[in-house]
Amino acid sequence: MRLFEAIIDANHRAVAGDASAGLHPAEFADALPVVALTCIDPRLNAFFPNALALPAEEFIWLRNAGNTITGPLSSTMRSLALACAVKGGREIAIIGHSDCQVCKTTTLMLLEKLKAIGVERSRLPDNVNEFFGMFGSERQNVIKACDFTRNSPLIGPNIPVHGLLIEVETGKLEWIVNGYETKPLLPLKEVQARVTDMMESLGAFKDFAMGEMKFPEMKIGEAATTSKPAGMAVPPVPPASAAGAVEQVIGQVVSFAEKNWPKPPIRVQPSTLPPVKKPVKAPLPPPIRPRNLRRD
Repeated sequence: MRLFEAIIDANHRAVAGDASAGLHPAEFADALPVVALTCIDPRLNAFFPNALALPAEEFIWLRNAGNTITGPLSSTMRSLALACAVKGGREIAIIGHSDCQVCKTTTLMLLEKLKAIGVERSRLPDNVNEFFGMFGSERQNVIKACDFTRNSPLIGPNIPVHGLLIEVETGKLEWIVNGYETKPLLPLKEVQARVTDMMESLGAFKDFAMGEMKFPEMKIGEAATTSKPAGMAVPPVPPASAAGAVEQVIGQVVSFAEKNWPKPPIRVQPSTLPPVKKPVKAPLPPPIRPRNLRRD
């Protein structure tokens, strides 16, 4: 049994109530110490390194908001590389947790929170989401971080990179990425050699010319008379009567259209319409004006 196989087994037995569950670190001396990246959530203080059943001296603990890695050459990757090269880390574990507040924070919410502490939007990078490494799934964030770590040129190909998720209510670990099953990257020289072999195997096609390609010598009319689509009941038409068959089909289509398709309304050209006589308006009578009566 390898180190993290024993860690997961001991963790699940302990969560289930087995008081004797534990780990014997001396049995895994070749795989220690472990370099772990977790979130900055204070609730994790009570879990590590106890959840891994490791002593503190065999646990190199790195933390950032959301246990996020933004690239294979990021500052977090620098710390992971130094932890392995300088502090002797043998295996890496990216450990996310449930109920992560970074996961629940949208970009708009983040901008509002930053503004509340005096950080204006104009002072932030254009792509806030990418810069802060925002994410919407704890599991996918762990998988992405493992991919960056495994493909980083700063991490040795023989160092297993594991991805785990811890439940903050119970302390139970879920093994998301098994670093023992991940194939190490091939050395650059081997990749170049394989590419060279592939190019040499394709050398037989270097003199290929399009003009040398030969297509079936069949005329369009022959193909139409020797094959029919599935579901058609029309018998094959002999080549000699192909023209007559075409005219017959066209006539059938026209006849069907005349019987079934609605006929367009007949429009009369304005020039053929008789002139419209406008009624003659009679003149209006003069207005009636009131008389001014004088009283003596």
